[in-house]
Amino acid sequence: MDGFFTAPMTAAVREAASLTGWANEGPTAVAAEAEKGHTAAGRGLGDRSLFDGWILHSSDDAAVREAASLTGWANEVYILILEASDRIGGRIRKECFGGVSVEIGAGWIAGVGGKASNPLWEIAAEFGLRTCFSDYSNARYNIYDRSGKIFPSGVAADSYKKAVDSAIQRLRDLESNCVEDAPNGAESPLTPKTPIELAIDFILHDFEMAEVEPISTYVDFGEREFLVADERGYEHLLYKMAEDFLFTSEGKILDNRLELNKVVRELQHSRNGVMVKTEDGCVYEANYVILSASIGVLQSDLICFRPPLPRWKTEAIEKCDVMVYTKIFLKFPYKFWPCGPDKEFFIYAHDRRGYYTFWQHMENAYPGSNILVVTLTNAESKRVEAQSDEETLKEAMGVLRDMFGPEIPTATDILVPRWWNNRFQRGSYSNYPIISNNQVVNDIKAPVGRIFFTGEHTSERFNGYVHGGYLAGIDTSKALLEEIRKNKSSLLEPLLALTGSLTLTQSDTVSSRQKCDVPTQLYLSGKRGIPEAIL
Repeated sequence: MDGFFTAPMTAAVREAASLTGWANEGPTAVAAEAEKGHTAAGRGLGDRSLFDGWILHSSDDAAVREAASLTGWANEVYILILEASDRIGGRIRKECFGGVSVEIGAGWIAGVGGKASNPLWEIAAEFGLRTCFSDYSNARYNIYDRSGKIFPSGVAADSYKKAVDSAIQRLRDLESNCVEDAPNGAESPLTPKTPIELAIDFILHDFEMAEVEPISTYVDFGEREFLVADERGYEHLLYKMAEDFLFTSEGKILDNRLELNKVVRELQHSRNGVMVKTEDGCVYEANYVILSASIGVLQSDLICFRPPLPRWKTEAIEKCDVMVYTKIFLKFPYKFWPCGPDKEFFIYAHDRRGYYTFWQHMENAYPGSNILVVTLTNAESKRVEAQSDEETLKEAMGVLRDMFGPEIPTATDILVPRWWNNRFQRGSYSNYPIISNNQVVNDIKAPVGRIFFTGEHTSERFNGYVHGGYLAGIDTSKALLEEIRKNKSSLLEPLLALTGSLTLTQSDTVSSRQKCDVPTQLYLSGKRGIPEAIL
């Protein structure tokens, strides 16, 4: 995964005018972000956008740009983005910690160096995003036991090879339905038992082999991964893409078509259109909606659908796993860990699987920062989210003192993200069962009436990755634009109607008219009416 992920709104909006794609986008549309409280497409960006007559909940720009270019309409395109939080970006989020910008959500651009170019890598290059190459291959030779000794390279290599062979065989058996339940709860001979086996099993299954081989991202785009190490943050890409369709000044979005702190709670849909209700009592009407809520949010009760989603849809949503990926940052007064070549990543072998196992120092990204990062997943992530930061610091320091001795200094600061308990996220990214057919993905992304679904979880080949959300936003926008083409006459109608507690005066709407520099020029109309789609 990309350090975990997100990017649909910008892609969809770019695609549709190109707004729906990312964490997180078509001609006239309203994006009501409901993933995390948004209605948008994708993972990584903010998740809400507005297209021509539709409401889109999205999180990336590619869709708007693509959608605009696809429509062939050089007419008016109305965009309204409803964002649940106080910022765009969704699961792409930076925090200032220890004097530098750290990525608490998606942190890597995965899939670089292959025959085909990763679209996110191209965007990063276009905007000069600073990155650092991450080489995980040597982590297996930096495995510490609880006494602080590093396992001999031969032992580590042998254990790793056996674990890989066992994992591959297990995958093959599962795919061929050859694995039967062990009798009376007996353990499989492949079950890891020793601390080093548990550590390597964690690395393989929670990191390197979280997907069935071959991994589409690596096959299509290459196997290199780059850590985002830019003070502007990964989110800088989102803001630059937003400039294509929103009015900005000095890096800030100053556009009435982006409304923050708008939490979508209800979608009423019929064959005639969709009504979106937000937590603050506002009501938005549109001909279509693009929803980029994360799979975790779709599995929660944040958004109420009236009428309820059909059974085939809800069953598919429940079959997709939600992964929780927690990067805990620790700031120290000075370095006490090895920083030479091939020492960026190191592993702690404990008799409890996943207990503060995978570590990384930030000296390559930010020299002199004196920051360590430890990654937890799933059950351990949820456990840590439920306790205080002081207790987490105590546990982490216990592990570090096992590895480096009792005299090391205590961290002066700690940062613990809580993605699982964030009602607008409910996890980090989607993970489909190893034994799963394409029908599950197809059902999750299939529209229900006038509601379209997008996000990294709707990407058949790249779910869990930022570029998966980005590309999903583009695909969803194309599908919606095709639907709109079938009903071209509806495009002549007014697009956006805001009712209930939200009102617009004629002067408000006129003042919000903006021209967007995208392949197809987009405008915000001064007329009020029903939007073609909500993102």
